[in-house]
Amino acid sequence: MVTLIFGKDSCPYTSEARSDYEKSGKPFQYVNVLKDNADLKRMLEYSKGVREVPVIVEDGKVTIGYAGGS
Repeated sequence: MVTLIFGKDSCPYTSEARSDYEKSGKPFQYVNVLKDNADLKRMLEYSKGVREVPVIVEDGKVTIGYAGGS
């Protein structure tokens, strides 16, 4: 299953998460929540209304924020 990374281009934590996933070779799909309101709504469903990025959905587990070392 492909990991979803919801975020925005200007967020350093989103950028770090994307970079770490790329380096590790883990498949992921980046979803920029600023480009489409439907994507923002989808992220908020996963995060239960928390408006922080990134929101990472991996194997059914939702993580809000990114501390590195994926």
